[in-house]
Amino acid sequence: MSAETAVTFLSRLMAMVDVLVFASSLNFSEIEAEKNMSSGGLMRQCLRLVCCVAVRNCLECRQRQRDRLNKSSLISGKTQETFQGISATTTAKTPLENVPGNLSPIKDPDRLLQDVDINRLRAVVFRDVDDSKQAQFLALAVVYFISVLMVSKYRDILEPQRETARSGSQAGRNIRQEINSPTSTVVVIPSIPHPSLNHGFLAKLIPEQSFTHSFYKETPAVFPDNIKEKETPTPVEDIQLESSIPHTDSGIGEEQMPSILNGTDLETSTGPDAMSELLSTLSSEVKKSQESLTESPSEILKPASSISSISQSKGINVKEILKSLVAAPVEIAECGPDPVPYPDPALKRETQPILPMQFHSFDRSVVVPVKKPPPGSLAVTTVGTATTGGGVTPSTTPNIFAATGATPKSMINTTGAGDSGSSSSSSSSSFVNGATSKNLPAVQTVAPMPEDSAENMSITAKLERALEKVAPLLREIFVDFAPFLSRTLLGSHGQELLIEGLVCMKSSTSVVELVMLLCSQEWQNSIQKNAGLAFIELINEGRLLCHAMKDHIVRVANEAEFILNRQRAEDVHKHAEFESQCAQYAADRREEEKMCDHLISAAKHRDHVTANQLKQKILNILTNKHGAWGAVSHSQLHDFWRLDYWEDDLRRRRRFVRNAFGSTHSDALLKAAVEYGTEEDIVKSKKTFRSQAVVSQNAETELMLEGDDDAVSLLQEKEIDNLAGPVVLSTPAQLIAPVVVAKGTLSITTTEIYFEVDEDDPAFKKIDPKVLAYTEGLHGKWMFSEIRAVFSRRYLLQNTALEVFMANRTSVMFNFPDQATVKKVVYSLPRVGVGTSYGLPQARRISLATPRQLYKSSNMTQRWQRREISNFEYLMFLNTIAGRTYNDLNQYPVFPWVLTNYESEELDLTLPGNFRDLSKPIGALNPKRAVFYAERYETWEDDQTPPHHYNTHYSTSTCTLSWLVRIEPFTTFFLNANDGKFDHPDRTFSSVARSWRNSQRDTSDVKELIPEFYYLPEMFVNSNGYSLGIREDEIVVNDVELPPWAKKPEDFVRINRMALESEFVSCQLHQWIDLIFGYKQRGPEAVRALNVFHYLTYEGSVNLDSITDPVLREIPEAYFIRDPHTFLLTKDFIKAMEAQIQNFGQTPSQLLIEPHPPRSSAMHLCFLPQSPLMFKDQMQQDVIMVLKFPSNSPVTHVAANTLPHLTIPAVVTVTCSRLFAVNRWHNTVGLRGAPGYSLDQAHHLPIEMDPLIANNSGVNKRQITDLVDQSIQINAHCFVVTADNRYILICGFWDKSFRVYSTETGKLTQIVFGHWDVVTCLARSESYIGGDCYIVSGSRDATLLLWYWSGRHHIIGDNPNSSDYPAPRAVLTGHDHEVVCVSVCAELGLVISGAKEGPCLVHTITGDLLRALEGTENCLYPRLISVSSEGHCIIYYDRGRFSNFSINGKLLAQMEINDSTRAILLSSDGQNLVTGGDNGVVEVWQACDFKQLYIYPGCDAGIRAMDLSHDQRTLITGMASGSIVAFNIDFNRWHYEHQNRY
Repeated sequence: MSAETAVTFLSRLMAMVDVLVFASSLNFSEIEAEKNMSSGGLMRQCLRLVCCVAVRNCLECRQRQRDRLNKSSLISGKTQETFQGISATTTAKTPLENVPGNLSPIKDPDRLLQDVDINRLRAVVFRDVDDSKQAQFLALAVVYFISVLMVSKYRDILEPQRETARSGSQAGRNIRQEINSPTSTVVVIPSIPHPSLNHGFLAKLIPEQSFTHSFYKETPAVFPDNIKEKETPTPVEDIQLESSIPHTDSGIGEEQMPSILNGTDLETSTGPDAMSELLSTLSSEVKKSQESLTESPSEILKPASSISSISQSKGINVKEILKSLVAAPVEIAECGPDPVPYPDPALKRETQPILPMQFHSFDRSVVVPVKKPPPGSLAVTTVGTATTGGGVTPSTTPNIFAATGATPKSMINTTGAGDSGSSSSSSSSSFVNGATSKNLPAVQTVAPMPEDSAENMSITAKLERALEKVAPLLREIFVDFAPFLSRTLLGSHGQELLIEGLVCMKSSTSVVELVMLLCSQEWQNSIQKNAGLAFIELINEGRLLCHAMKDHIVRVANEAEFILNRQRAEDVHKHAEFESQCAQYAADRREEEKMCDHLISAAKHRDHVTANQLKQKILNILTNKHGAWGAVSHSQLHDFWRLDYWEDDLRRRRRFVRNAFGSTHSDALLKAAVEYGTEEDIVKSKKTFRSQAVVSQNAETELMLEGDDDAVSLLQEKEIDNLAGPVVLSTPAQLIAPVVVAKGTLSITTTEIYFEVDEDDPAFKKIDPKVLAYTEGLHGKWMFSEIRAVFSRRYLLQNTALEVFMANRTSVMFNFPDQATVKKVVYSLPRVGVGTSYGLPQARRISLATPRQLYKSSNMTQRWQRREISNFEYLMFLNTIAGRTYNDLNQYPVFPWVLTNYESEELDLTLPGNFRDLSKPIGALNPKRAVFYAERYETWEDDQTPPHHYNTHYSTSTCTLSWLVRIEPFTTFFLNANDGKFDHPDRTFSSVARSWRNSQRDTSDVKELIPEFYYLPEMFVNSNGYSLGIREDEIVVNDVELPPWAKKPEDFVRINRMALESEFVSCQLHQWIDLIFGYKQRGPEAVRALNVFHYLTYEGSVNLDSITDPVLREIPEAYFIRDPHTFLLTKDFIKAMEAQIQNFGQTPSQLLIEPHPPRSSAMHLCFLPQSPLMFKDQMQQDVIMVLKFPSNSPVTHVAANTLPHLTIPAVVTVTCSRLFAVNRWHNTVGLRGAPGYSLDQAHHLPIEMDPLIANNSGVNKRQITDLVDQSIQINAHCFVVTADNRYILICGFWDKSFRVYSTETGKLTQIVFGHWDVVTCLARSESYIGGDCYIVSGSRDATLLLWYWSGRHHIIGDNPNSSDYPAPRAVLTGHDHEVVCVSVCAELGLVISGAKEGPCLVHTITGDLLRALEGTENCLYPRLISVSSEGHCIIYYDRGRFSNFSINGKLLAQMEINDSTRAILLSSDGQNLVTGGDNGVVEVWQACDFKQLYIYPGCDAGIRAMDLSHDQRTLITGMASGSIVAFNIDFNRWHYEHQNRY
């Protein structure tokens, strides 16, 4: 607090006391009780305050006199210089002058006390005069106070000039005075051992607490010592006898006091500060004046926190104000230390350790002989003692004031700012110089007295003038309290002094006499002894209060500070939080903008790609030989084909499409034989690093099951489903394609996934454009509605990838930075699980499940055991869930070699010798080689790599590419991986037998097969004419040499697949599964089974995740720490390791750690009705039943939708007259001999005639009356029945539409337009779950339209609102004539259609024309088409000619029969063909080569339509006579194994 503020504050405080205490009659007992004060304590402390203010005013008067004196007196040169030097520092206006409108309480500087002070003293004494004890005590204290001041004043008037003369000589002496010098201890009374009492009574006025904050806090521990040091009070006798008393010192310290005032013209400060200032100065002056004041004041001054502000702030509530007033004296002085002097003895105590100083006697004192101390000397001493310390410096007072209310930040104000700082410096020098008047800077006085008034009066007049106001008060007190005072003030012999005093007072009003009385030795001793005690008691009480208040205030202040700090911390925290939120928000916005920008550029790229594709498609449509601009000459050009990425239900990729980028790669060279050695040598040469890891191959430790991933709450799923905003998630990702890993950004919105490759990535720029041409999804967009399954995948042995399967039967694979991102991505995608094929719920936790969890939860093993699925399908399932994928050639699906005989002309699949032992890995089949591997493992010497049997793997990208080198895009991939060269002819895959031999003999070849060996004959044919070189035995490498028992690749694939499904393999397959996916994959079982591969092929051997920043973790020799999760790696090391993993191949995830269960025997299952591969006794008759309808109209369409879960399993028939019947189906057939079979059931026939037809009651509900075009010949192609039997679609109407009718009511539900001419044929694909399927309509306008039937809405098209004008999914062109027959296979994505005059065309369901199926020259007019999902396409031409094509257009077989066939049908596995025609004979053929298997007995009418029940056990034919016939049929009985065994 600045000095001005302090002065103002003090005056305000005093004014408040005037109002609240003196001008009121309030009772303070409550407050006193609350503050633990004794009764009347408040008034006693008010007296302290009043004394303080009174003394402060005295000091101001003295300062003014000093100023007058300075002006008038002549000062020696040297002194002058000093004076100037010092005053220079203090010439700035004193704080008081700066106080605006400061009304000084000093009306007459010559008076001892101002009127206002006298009135206050009177008020103190007489306010509670009724409370006699209290009033008496106060009166006694006031008497002491006034009498001491009067005596001092008297001495000042007697010897005004003394100081100047004395000052020089005294200075040196003071400094050496001892602490016990009598002057400093005059007041001490042995019974009160309080150190503060050592220094004069006025010291007691100084609130000790003033320094609580500064010094108590700073040096708490030092008090006791200080106190001891100073508590060596001299006994009273010393005090009295040896008092070397400064005669002249008024006790207010002539120089010191003024010097205080000099610092601040304290005119208006009527507050305890001044008093405390003075008093403290008084009390400590003696000691202080002798301090070695060499330290700069600032060191001494410790800031004190302002307590006074408390009292300021509490002005509203009287009680509060009063409370604060109690503390006021304390607070005010609080500031503590003046620059040098410690105004308070207590303070002095406290600070002593800080300033080791000696306290000396009053340096201006003139020693008077002891015997005859001048009158008043005792009093003088008392006061003087206190004074000297306080009068320290010009700045003293201001500093005290300043500190008093100082706010924390200005606590050190005292020495800092101009006025106070400079004045303190002057003060210190004044001390050093003995604090004489010559050192005191001249300060302008505020109200200078006229000079003569002070100088020229007589002493008596001066006395009279100075004391005229005070004396009456003293007399008044003496008179009013006479009884008490006379008892109290006793002389040295016990006589009552007051009686004579009263007499004196009454007889004369002279002030002089009163003074003389007070100066007498008896009075001095008596007042000192008796009244002084009261005053000391008053001060001590104040001290105790100070201590109590100090503790309280310290506590409150600490609490306040704590609260403030906490709030400050909270503010800081909130501010930081706010800032971080702002920053986060800004970052999010930036991210979002970047994302939008990215999405826009991605969309542009995608549109560009799409536009190119469309352009290519249109060109193809227009320019192919069946197109509008096509010419036959075009067909002479070489057509290039590539394997499409389309997968069927068993994940087979069989479809070839045109390859715009195709070439013969004529520029590709051949590798030299020495260019690299065996694979094993490559591995050795590529050991670019050493590892110190012994990979834990313990199945339990390896498995990282994260249970929490499986237990994600549905709530979380719901929350994520509701995410709003354009981009739900955006993350860096890598697109994993067969030989491309492209960095980019994956963005997921609420309805789509986008991937945008980073084309600026250096690695991407290095990728061969030829390879990129075959890479889909670089600028990909996939709709959520297209997603069918999401699988967790590994990439480079890390579980950080996902594979997403789409409705268009392709898949796309992404690798992410970490598993947390994978989880986020899964939760941003639709909840599809891993699809519907494996009997698992469609939940996100299933997508995140580990392979082992998927295996355990799925029902596929049980289905395989029950023979509901084939070995091929089961192996494909295991590969899929174990992480094998077509998108990563290192993790290509693995299939076993199953045959060993590749030499003989005929292959007998019933001989066990032709089959491989599936319980051993490929490397252990040859006993000699097995010994070699076992020895290698036993004698392993390389400490840095764990031992293994094989240096190479059974599945690597190299061997996958070498198997598939003849078909694109693998040819391009192979060349890209081998510097544009084909392999050396001797190493190229050129013969199946040779590859088998190598895998048995070569110690570096332990390859298993890939699934294509079981379904893709094209891989064995060099259809693109590559120059693959000539082997050493001079054989040209071209198509793959097949075993003699396979005449063509299709035979090899078919027989190989038959072998895979054979009983020998079925019985052993679980043992091979143990080796590749099961418990023999790793650990001791793997060692026993000779099945240990390089450690880098196993999951869990490397954890690249743990390398967050490879650069930071560089270490000289890259190495693993043994815990596979915490090793350190360098960047190069990671690259090397990735290369190694790529090179070594990867072992599939381990699916089970116990033996895999075997497959049930076929015989056990023969009684289960639904098993497709069962073998049953043939007791049944060929014909089950004949059902004759009332109408004789030929039955031209039969649809047997007999699945038991349908609401109406039925056989729907339609006659030529468009009367349909829904004949209920009973699932009883074929159960003879099965458990639960009863004779009652045997009487039930499988088909029950539609009651509406049988009773002829509801024919109107079954008759389609709408007119068809006259020229249409009604046949089986004119109708389609939906899979749930509820709707029937009919074509041939004159208005060029086809229509949808309800089978329940016969009512029309939809008319579909789209063709330009009459619709001639309809076909339906197989249905998906939910009943969705494709419908194809063919027309005389020579086009076909592909429609989508919605099983949910039962309409053509997706949207029920636009059912009047549905849009076709595709328009298929290329025919020149009316389309007469069509077949669609959704699983293969193909539509095959025949025109009236040929040819048959194959389209994809996206509308691309793939090829024409061209038969021999006499097969020109197709009439019937049937396609199986196994890839056989049977076409019947007119005049009894049949052709069998593969879906890739190769003519496989043909035949000619005499019958005019009206209906053909392929069995569900595509192996068998059933035909029927006008002869009325049903015949069964082997589809692959048209070998006749069976002829049913002839019927009496021609056959017009046929269908098979869902279990392939009943054949229903529609006859020209208007009846239907049901035949028993069992395709298994023509199976080779059945024929051999039974």
